Amino acid sequence: MPANYTTNYNFPALIFGILLIIFIICGNVLVCMSVYTEKALKTTTNYFIVSLAVADLLLAVLVLPLFVYTEFQDGVWSLNMTICDGLMTMDVMLCTASIFNLCAISIDRFIAVSIPLNYNRKHVDQRQIVLLSATWILALAVASPVMFGINNVPNRDHSECKLEDNNYVIYSSVCSFFMPCPIMLLLYFGMFRGLRNWEEARKAKLRSSMQACKKLQEAAASLQPLAGLPSPVIEKDLTDITLEELDRDQYQDDGPYQANCKDGGVSMLAYPGGSYNEDQNQNRHRKGAKINGRERKAMRVLPVVVGAFLFCWTPFFVVHTLRALCEECDIPSYVTSIVTWLGYVNSALNPIIYTVFNTEFRKFFRKFLPTLPNCC
Repeated sequence: MPANYTTNYNFPALIFGILLIIFIICGNVLVCMSVYTEKALKTTTNYFIVSLAVADLLLAVLVLPLFVYTEFQDGVWSLNMTICDGLMTMDVMLCTASIFNLCAISIDRFIAVSIPLNYNRKHVDQRQIVLLSATWILALAVASPVMFGINNVPNRDHSECKLEDNNYVIYSSVCSFFMPCPIMLLLYFGMFRGLRNWEEARKAKLRSSMQACKKLQEAAASLQPLAGLPSPVIEKDLTDITLEELDRDQYQDDGPYQANCKDGGVSMLAYPGGSYNEDQNQNRHRKGAKINGRERKAMRVLPVVVGAFLFCWTPFFVVHTLRALCEECDIPSYVTSIVTWLGYVNSALNPIIYTVFNTEFRKFFRKFLPTLPNCC
């Protein structure tokens, strides 16, 4: 080796990579532990989130250390090419599994919104087992050509670890991103549309029941002197009630307010010493309201999910596909490095996105992170 030879070590990449690995591991381990230990979190939706967390966790353990090591050496691969092929196999499979799990979650959410009364939240049924299994089987199928030697091309540069076959790069990009992405967007669009139609129907039903509720209030107030009951407390005007309050009142079994409007399901009267008995037919309506209310709250996170997914993965697949399609195009190495880092960052964002909006997840996280801000 010449005396003046120097190796360009990338220390910022090393520091950032170590922090990213720690963050991904801690976040996804907490997600898995929370679902395993907390009974309230043992739902089918959270099992999909655990599958996503496992994919991201394996990515941080099996892929990122070698990737960070290569970046630290300024992109130069100094290890055995067999290790490189193993790295590429795990990289493709786990990144694809992470994306497929995001797609599976969108399918699961779509089913929950479309047929809420037939959706099993507490136990994994056959349909969900098939969906979970398919994410990993398909991810392995996408990565299998690397495992079977597609990277062994003539005149291979041993100082660089990458996918050598451009046709395979295009194939894996289509399977891993360009197909799941529109499926996710269409499913989320369908969910937004379905919930919007549901809310419009609920508002129409609420408006049609206002007159009946007002009459019930007037009748109750006029009967108080005869019945010897204290005067009812009118909590608020019916025109001010929101859908969130409507859902809460309809399935709040233990609270001081009970549903008094049989047709509209609006709880507006409170008695200091007692309450009305609910009609048995309210149970089904209350169950439906509770399910739809939960799904509407869960939908608040979807713009964040889609936004983070597209922000992290679109540049990566566009750059790598462009490089495969246009061999003459000069794409700087730092651009490839940045978009690759950005894709890996998504594995750190996933546990945040899927837990910060969930009350039960936040409670569990606070047990391990007592200094967590109240806003989180």
